[in-house]
Amino acid sequence: MAMNKSLPPKAERHRHFGSVDPILGTKPTEKDKMPDLQNKPADYYFPIQQVGISKVKYPVMIESDLAPTVQTTTAEFALTTSLAAEYKGINMSRLTEQLHIFYQSHILSVETLREFAAILAREMKQQSSNVQVSFPWFFTKASPAMGKEGMAHADVTYNVTFDEAQGYSTQIILTAAVTTLCPCSKEISEYSAHNQRGFVTMTVTPVEGDQTDWKAILLEAAESNASSILYPVLKRPDEKAVTERAYENPRFVEDLARLVAADLYENENVVAFEIECRNEESIHQHDAISKLAFTKQD
Repeated sequence: MAMNKSLPPKAERHRHFGSVDPILGTKPTEKDKMPDLQNKPADYYFPIQQVGISKVKYPVMIESDLAPTVQTTTAEFALTTSLAAEYKGINMSRLTEQLHIFYQSHILSVETLREFAAILAREMKQQSSNVQVSFPWFFTKASPAMGKEGMAHADVTYNVTFDEAQGYSTQIILTAAVTTLCPCSKEISEYSAHNQRGFVTMTVTPVEGDQTDWKAILLEAAESNASSILYPVLKRPDEKAVTERAYENPRFVEDLARLVAADLYENENVVAFEIECRNEESIHQHDAISKLAFTKQD
C-alpha cells in the first residue's frame, strides 16, 4: 500500500547518512602557492625510461583505405615520458590535458601521433616519450557468393616513440581473425576435416616517414593466406563457398605464419616484423600457436 512520507531537505538527509560539513583548512588553495613535489630537484638515484598513464579511453576519428573511409571509434591510450634522475616525478595531469587538445584537432594516424609524441616530450620537459593507442577498426565486407555486405573489424595498435637524440620509431600492430583447416585432418579422414577460428597478430616496423595505410595491407596479409576469411553475413551459397575454399586451402598454424611472413618480407616499406598465429583448436582444449620474427638486413 502506498504511503505518504514527509522527507527532510536533501542536505539534512545527507547529514543523516553520515555527511559532514567541510573543515576550515590551513593549506593554500591557489595553484601558484601550492608546493610542486614533482619538480623539486634532488638526487633520486635512477632515471626512469617510461612513466605516465595507461588505459585512458577516448573517442577518435580515423581514416581508412577501406569503407567506411572516415569513422569514429573508441581508442585506449597509454602515454608515457622519460624522467631524469634529478626529478621526483612528472606532472601527469599534463598528459590528459594534451590528449584532449589532440582529440579536438586531429584525426588519429601514425603521422599525427608522431607530432603528438614530440609535443608530450616538450610539454613534460623530458628527453623522450611514448604514445601507444589501441582501437577496433571497422570495414565493410561482402560475402563471397551473394555479395551481402556487413561490418567486420580488426584490432589495431599504433606504438610511436620520440627521442630527442634518436628521433622516431614506429610499430603498427594488427590482429585479424581468420579460418584455418587442418591439413592432417584432411589427409587422414575419409571425408571432412576439422577447422577452427585463428588469430593472426602482425607487428610491423615500417620505414620511418612512411605514410601507408598499414591497416588494409596487414588485413590482406592475414586473410589472403588463411584457409578462408570470416564474414559478417553469409547466405547458403556463401556458406558453401566458404566451406569449399577452406577445404581447398588447408593450413597448419606454422604454414600460416610463414605465408604471412612472405608477404611482409616482399613489402619494401617493412624494416622488421613479428607474427603470431593462434588457433582455437576445435578438437582440443588447448590452442595451437606459432611465432616468427624477422629483421631485414641493410
